[in-house]
Amino acid sequence: MTEQLEPLPTDWERALAIVAHPDDLEYGAAAAVATWTDRGAEVSYLLATRGEAGIDGLEPDRCAPLREREQRDSAAVVGVSSVEFLGHPDGVVEYGTALRRDFAAAIRRHRPHLVLTLNHHDTWGGTYWNTPDHRAVGRAVLDAAADAGNRWIFPELIEEGLVPWNGVRWVAVTGSRHPTHAVDVTAGIDRGVRSLLAHRTYIEALTDEDPETYCRTFLRGATDAAAARFGGRPAVAFEVFPR
Repeated sequence: MTEQLEPLPTDWERALAIVAHPDDLEYGAAAAVATWTDRGAEVSYLLATRGEAGIDGLEPDRCAPLREREQRDSAAVVGVSSVEFLGHPDGVVEYGTALRRDFAAAIRRHRPHLVLTLNHHDTWGGTYWNTPDHRAVGRAVLDAAADAGNRWIFPELIEEGLVPWNGVRWVAVTGSRHPTHAVDVTAGIDRGVRSLLAHRTYIEALTDEDPETYCRTFLRGATDAAAARFGGRPAVAFEVFPR
């Protein structure tokens, strides 16, 4: 019998989602974000890059502001108004102390109880190789959740007014092939589709399909797959690391 997924805890007030690129959150997680903001939770987005290397036929200096604008529009669909871009170079984000410091600073500034990121594992589903940016960012997020609470790591942050924050209770990883928990997105799936569709320029470069059909088919497939391990309810699955 397939092991069932546990409900993601809901006894928290603030979440910070940290990912590499515009659209990373919209391939599933945004539908869960919609359910969280519906109940009054505060959710903020932090993106390591502006996604400037994501569209082959569009030069980076033209692509970056367009993708940044589409990400802000996408976030607004699911009730998120705080969207920040760190400006690391798209495609060549490097794991290391500089990235951890940036993320630890953001965690101290936003003081979340839940931190959300994208699949940090080497592969998607054990078959397709994951990108370097996703791996670097995801792993740095997991480390930074601890760094944020240690006053002796990045002590210069205290001098900048960013005092340690030990309030992160979970790091939830979306897109992982090792999910442990899930969120019922019955009420959020349609906004999840619209949130992904807001990245229209990227999607039109990615596929020849009708964008709305593509978005709805992808998200329905993902949420239905999770439903098989979550009582038949459409769901977004997460690998959760308690802290």
